[in-house]
Amino acid sequence: MRSCVRSTRALSPVFFPRLLLDVRHGGAEVAQRGLCCSPRSSAAGVEGSSMPLPSQARVVICGGGIVGTSVAYHLAKLGWTEVVLLEQGRLGAGTTRLCAGIVSVAKPISIESKMADYSNTLYEHLEEETGVKTGYMRTGSLCLAQNQDRFLSLKRLASRLKVIGISCNVIKPKDVAQLHPLVNIHDLVGALHLPGDAVVSPPDVSHALAVAAASHGVMIHERTSVNHVMVERGHVTGVETDRGPIECEYFVNCAGQWAYELGQASEVKVSVPLHGCEHFYLLTKPLQPLLQPSTPVVMDMDGRIYVRAWQGGVLSGGFEKNPKPIFTEGRNQLEIQNMQEDWDHFEPMLGALLRRMPNLDACEIHQLVNCPESFTPDMRCLMGETPGVHGYFVLAGMNSSGLSFAGGAGRYLAEWMTYGYPTANVWPLDITRFGSLQSSRTFLRHRVMEVMPLLYELKVPRWDFQTGRQLRTSPLYDRLDAQGARWMEKHGFERAKYFVPAGKDLLALDQSKTFYKPDWFDIVGAEVKCCKEAVCVIDMSSFTKFELSSTGDQALELLQHLCANDLDVPVGHIVHTGMLNERGGYENDCSVVRINKNSFFIISPTDQQVRCWAWIKQHMPNDPQLHLEDVSWKYTALNLIGPRAMDVLSELSYVSMTPEHFPSLFCKEMSVGYANGIRVMSMTHTGEPGFMLYIPIEYALHVYNEVMSVGQKYGIRNAGYYALRSLRIEKFFAFWGQDLDTFTTPLECGREFRVKFDKDTDFLGRDALLRQRQEGVSRRFIMLVLEDHDCELDLWPWWGEPIYRNGELAGVTTSSAYSYTLERHVCLGFVSPPSGAPPVITPDFINRGDYEVDIAGQRYPAKAKLYPFSSLFAQQRRRKDDMELSNFQGK
Repeated sequence: MRSCVRSTRALSPVFFPRLLLDVRHGGAEVAQRGLCCSPRSSAAGVEGSSMPLPSQARVVICGGGIVGTSVAYHLAKLGWTEVVLLEQGRLGAGTTRLCAGIVSVAKPISIESKMADYSNTLYEHLEEETGVKTGYMRTGSLCLAQNQDRFLSLKRLASRLKVIGISCNVIKPKDVAQLHPLVNIHDLVGALHLPGDAVVSPPDVSHALAVAAASHGVMIHERTSVNHVMVERGHVTGVETDRGPIECEYFVNCAGQWAYELGQASEVKVSVPLHGCEHFYLLTKPLQPLLQPSTPVVMDMDGRIYVRAWQGGVLSGGFEKNPKPIFTEGRNQLEIQNMQEDWDHFEPMLGALLRRMPNLDACEIHQLVNCPESFTPDMRCLMGETPGVHGYFVLAGMNSSGLSFAGGAGRYLAEWMTYGYPTANVWPLDITRFGSLQSSRTFLRHRVMEVMPLLYELKVPRWDFQTGRQLRTSPLYDRLDAQGARWMEKHGFERAKYFVPAGKDLLALDQSKTFYKPDWFDIVGAEVKCCKEAVCVIDMSSFTKFELSSTGDQALELLQHLCANDLDVPVGHIVHTGMLNERGGYENDCSVVRINKNSFFIISPTDQQVRCWAWIKQHMPNDPQLHLEDVSWKYTALNLIGPRAMDVLSELSYVSMTPEHFPSLFCKEMSVGYANGIRVMSMTHTGEPGFMLYIPIEYALHVYNEVMSVGQKYGIRNAGYYALRSLRIEKFFAFWGQDLDTFTTPLECGREFRVKFDKDTDFLGRDALLRQRQEGVSRRFIMLVLEDHDCELDLWPWWGEPIYRNGELAGVTTSSAYSYTLERHVCLGFVSPPSGAPPVITPDFINRGDYEVDIAGQRYPAKAKLYPFSSLFAQQRRRKDDMELSNFQGK
């Protein structure tokens, strides 16, 4: 290793221009080295390019970084044999070699924190298991807050971490000074201390995982590139490498920043939506006195930097506002690894470091490292089996958290491949949350330039991405936008949040980001009021829509097998049902309409478009007479909500829409205005009266205009998804992806009435539900109404808040909203019995408890119910109104 020539330079701003001058004029040459020495490949079972490849294997893993070696390790632990790991260069020589070495549980969502916690435990014991030193040091970490909003976000994080059993403490600035000798605390309002966080040597951890995997029979080959994956009839059959083919049943793409190109190079293209960016961090010479290796890691998110101890000095990097994308097309690993330093680009982060640790101004610089990192469109990693190719799995796009995630993610993916599902709900990471529309290179380049800064940005509830927008829109988008629609994006589809009345300050509303009462509160309240008293229109075109048809009974037979409810209903009837897995958990929650004897219309949540399609196709027999079509793009969906919806439709169709003539959960093709073939359904997804209109897109604008014109006399107005959310939560309606997941059964959320155990067909999950019905449920979906909470002054609940019963942690909220009807906040969530108590939950258990909801460390009493509060509060409100009227008349 060459000596560092910057040893005479200091971090002081006085020296910074001179340092830049040296770099620009070639007067200095920085050693191109990583955090540690070059990775080793001396593990038993690691073969160079001279050893022949096996002709066949059960699974081939592409990528020898810490992610790929973790997958190999966990597969071997689960008993897999004939596992081959291929690396195009040297093991751990890519991003792993340059990783900053921080293992932290401070992650935005619980599943990521769980993965990081497992990784921490794994790395701690890996040296004992393998004899390979990993450099593990439990240092703890400090997440700093420079303002109250950041402090609140850290308090919310602390509450969430405690739910999953992770130790953490909210501390004062003076406590920070006691834990870290260099931190300037004068502008801090507080911090979160995570005592379990650690640092490691990433190449050594990767090496240890490879040693352990090889000891269990995994064959590891370096300097071997995968050219493409061979696919036959939708199944992986092998891989073609630069050293010959390997037949295999499974393939795992752990290729890091090359995962996208590898997916596109397969015989059947696989979408792996990620893009690389340059990531910079600074290494210093040892300080005087030496900074102890056990010094806590510092994450100053408001300053956009992180700092850890490194060989007596510091390592400091960050996530700048103007990241530099990496263009990997046609470039090899060596070119990506040898990226140039850029002191101009790093200068803002250097300034933030000196503000946070002023005593570093005279320390000597060792090196500025520029390393590649891959990022995804939503800042969450990609995991799971691809929807188009059976046996093709992906684990990539770690968003600069590969070391923290690798252990846990490798475990979950290995479980997925072994059992067909992981032992935790990984839907937030499931690759099927994306479709091919998010694989546009232009989209990815623009989105990752937003994503990288957002990693340390303060994210308040209901924030939205700004790049890659207007990708999918309803035909009504321009009309709604002109009427004041404010937009959010779901699965690439623009959806209206609410509509700003004329005269309101649009800019101020867009910039009102808060954990407290939002500025749109009154606007959404007016929309909810209109839904209950008159009629509102919500464009719900983003919903997933499939048509399943056959020449005979094949379509019915398939749905009867997939769905827990009975689909053998008369033509025109609508059935709400779950598609369950073998464990009885929800793979999908949908509404199914029997259009005719052998044709069904399936309506699912927006983000189920890829996942639901894959689930149905996975279970479809290879029958040419059975046809599944995605018709999401063919129909515009308008939701007419409110008691006057029947009046509007009656005028437009000249047909009586009263319940006597158009019963609940019924569908009929009708004329609306001049348009024929409109599928009108008597449901609203909110519990309020009204109708869903599924309109062929060419008629969408006409029907909308007619509805709005006729509806004027009935007080019609546009409404958005925030109003929909408030309505459905106060009615105790659970939504898939928020309240329901693959581990939630109908019996746990009070939907046993949607399960037909006695229907002729044996549906998926039936046996699991029968066992659960006999044994009882161990958790229960409940509704909580906050009783002593001031919506004007107190923090709002959003989701993920701990639920306490009789002072003990009992569960967590899954969704919440302010109920304008009840004039209180309503939270939905699951509770379980405490340890040591009987494992079965009964209604009596729910009713006898005293409940509290923890919002950022403050507990608020709540009333729990197993059914909606609507009727009770409606009676109380009527009595209140009668008293007010009586008092008024007496004056």
